[in-house]
Amino acid sequence: MLIREATRNDSAQIIAVMKNAEASNLMLFGPGERKMAPEPFANYLEKLNHSRHSALFVAEIDDTVVAYLIAQGNEASRIAHRAYLVIGIQSNYRGRKIGTALFNHVEKWAKDNSIHRLELTVMENNEAGIALYKKMGFDIEGMKRDSLYVDGQYINEYYMSKLV
Repeated sequence: MLIREATRNDSAQIIAVMKNAEASNLMLFGPGERKMAPEPFANYLEKLNHSRHSALFVAEIDDTVVAYLIAQGNEASRIAHRAYLVIGIQSNYRGRKIGTALFNHVEKWAKDNSIHRLELTVMENNEAGIALYKKMGFDIEGMKRDSLYVDGQYINEYYMSKLV
């Protein structure tokens, strides 16, 4: 497995992984809801990769992107020390330590780029995600009550962070 910074050539594969991850119904976008074309996504990717505070990493197996982790930072000085994370793993590759490898990689990147705080949100019913984040040293800071509306029900989200 190779963990690396994504390039614009990865756009179509990353979008495919996003759509697959969203089929789990545990992501912000619901199944089939994301309407992203490769070219606009490639432009977004280039913008991320030209920022000192943001990056998109992929996990690649046999020349195929099987997971991604977005670290979305900010240039504003008061919040430039933090990055918001989003991870997605192709369903048939879950449980293979790919998430662990991506989080280890983003933590090293954060230290190298003066990012002191990593943060994310997770649905309270995403047990596998919560277990991974806790294993990687993230703590629950609070709950966003009725934060999402999924299949006719309001879902709470945990707000989690890790200081690096």
